[in-house]
Amino acid sequence: MKKVFIRISAIIFTLLLASTFTFAADVKLPAKPALPAAGKAVDAAKAKAGLLDINTASEAELKAIPGVGDTYAKKIVAGRPYAKKDQLKSKKIIPDSLYEKIKDKIVAKQPKK
Repeated sequence: MKKVFIRISAIIFTLLLASTFTFAADVKLPAKPALPAAGKAVDAAKAKAGLLDINTASEAELKAIPGVGDTYAKKIVAGRPYAKKDQLKSKKIIPDSLYEKIKDKIVAKQPKK
């Protein structure tokens, strides 16, 4: 009789323990709060500040852009000044495919008068 009681107690304990782990697995932690909309504006400003001006950048700075090597950097410097960055494409300084890759990383600023 004692053996039966011990086995039943062990089974009940195991079931209680298993249900505790199942309950703990269902508990959800609170989600991280979303960044405010102002955070997006800050990110956009940082990205814009990181643009490379093709009218003033050195050859070394131009070569740091992925896809721009020695030849393209020299052509970009030789073709200055640029009124708009898409003139790299229209003046055939770089191919269209490369322009599409780098257009979000460059800008053609104009000198202030």
